[in-house]
Amino acid sequence: MSDAQNAENQQPSKKAQKKAEKAAKKAELIQEKKQAAGDNAAATDGPDGEDISKDLYGKLPLIQSTSKPDRTLTKLKDLGVALADQSLWVRARVQTSRAKGKQCFFVLRQQQFTVQAYLAVGEKISKQMVKFAAGISKESIVDIKGIVKKADPKIESCSQQDVEVHVEELYVVSAAEPQLPLLIEDAMRSENAEDGPQITVNQDTRLNNRVLDLRTTTNQAVFRLEAGVCKLFRDTLDKFGFVEIHTPKIISAASEGGANVFAVSYFKNSAYLAQSPQFYKQMAIASDFNRVYTVGSVFRAEDSNTHRHLTEFIGLDLEMAFNYHYHEVTDTIGNLFVEIFKGLRDHYADEIATVNQQYPAEPFKFLEPSLRLEYREAVQLLRENGVEMGDEDDLSTPSEKLLGKLVRAKYDTDFFILDKYPLAVRPFYTMPDPNNPRYSNSYDMFIRGEEILSGAQRIHDPELLVERSKHHGIKLDTIQSYIDAFKFGCFPHGGGGIGMERVVMLYLGLDNIRKTSMFPRDPKRLTP
Repeated sequence: MSDAQNAENQQPSKKAQKKAEKAAKKAELIQEKKQAAGDNAAATDGPDGEDISKDLYGKLPLIQSTSKPDRTLTKLKDLGVALADQSLWVRARVQTSRAKGKQCFFVLRQQQFTVQAYLAVGEKISKQMVKFAAGISKESIVDIKGIVKKADPKIESCSQQDVEVHVEELYVVSAAEPQLPLLIEDAMRSENAEDGPQITVNQDTRLNNRVLDLRTTTNQAVFRLEAGVCKLFRDTLDKFGFVEIHTPKIISAASEGGANVFAVSYFKNSAYLAQSPQFYKQMAIASDFNRVYTVGSVFRAEDSNTHRHLTEFIGLDLEMAFNYHYHEVTDTIGNLFVEIFKGLRDHYADEIATVNQQYPAEPFKFLEPSLRLEYREAVQLLRENGVEMGDEDDLSTPSEKLLGKLVRAKYDTDFFILDKYPLAVRPFYTMPDPNNPRYSNSYDMFIRGEEILSGAQRIHDPELLVERSKHHGIKLDTIQSYIDAFKFGCFPHGGGGIGMERVVMLYLGLDNIRKTSMFPRDPKRLTP
């Protein structure tokens, strides 16, 4: 073998050369970072190693209203590129933090809005300040002065994706305990099966630590949308000429004539928590208020541990006089729901999108005017699809859900009215159908196959009311004041009661009513 061939064989391969070059470059970068860190450390140390940022961070004294600084706090939702390069103050929670070398990234949260904040050792920021920032416990409340900087690329994990805040000053207003019973980021994880297995927080852990759970962006959106339902309910009925009234929640007799009531001690007598404002709405009609509504707690002593039952919920109730036919009432309620659905679609799109990120659901569909089916039509539709039931049987929960799917497939709506229920399955004050005494002038309304309103034309004739009360086995002396209300002439009238939490649950396509009750009450839960 020649000397030239030996020399060629001793040359390193191209692969080995690349590996050596890569190692040399890495060593050079490490050396540069060490040099930069040393320069930054030197730049942020004063004489004798003094922390030059000591007045720019720390824990604030307990706020006891001793002073009122001349300072404007900017809302996170208002942070955008229009504020780029401006220095401003924000107050928010630290949702997450991540220290990396001599810099710290953390996510600030304010209700359903989040933004990334950034802090790094530099001319005005000491390594001690960065260390302090990295040590702030999650969920602590902080005041931050910072410069808004345009983010490139966008920060996909935050609601404010186009900007971040470069911290200049940082103060802890209220520190959270370092050990949290649940992590907010876990409580916000998507339940989309396509995303694969996720770390989630179970329902009891959420409810046992509800104050933390309610901080998630999803819950912030849910309960703001829920407030929107109540506002739209009130605003629409005000526009329709209704008057808001307030009715007793401690009553002398069961509102619905059943046994599912909470008895309470009332001095030397017994009383009940109201199952419904029914009696009082009707008495207001008899008092010539003509159109009334009320928003308030309703109590049901049902031992139902289901996805849609609570022992206390918020009732959105309405009652109105009509002229000749109770369909005047069903048309008004149908129009009410259309206005609510349109208002949610037009004004709460961000909240709906936020909830859908964690709990994906089919977009809600409705018709204008609302679809109305008769009970016998629904029974026939169910029979055609394999359900065996009698003409006057009440709908079971599975049948209701199936009916909802069949109606959506046939009529392309998630909301509909079911009219002319069998009289045997309705309360004692329900007006019988004049053409068929086995049926009644009553109706339920459904969202995604579950009932969200029950209503009827009420009996306004005292003699017929007494007859129907006796038929239901109700002691007349317990409802005498109610019967007496109709002895002096009363307009024909009807109305309904809506379960607010159930409306929100079904509109958003959620699987459990406890997700839409801020502090739910059921047979097993009386706290927090």
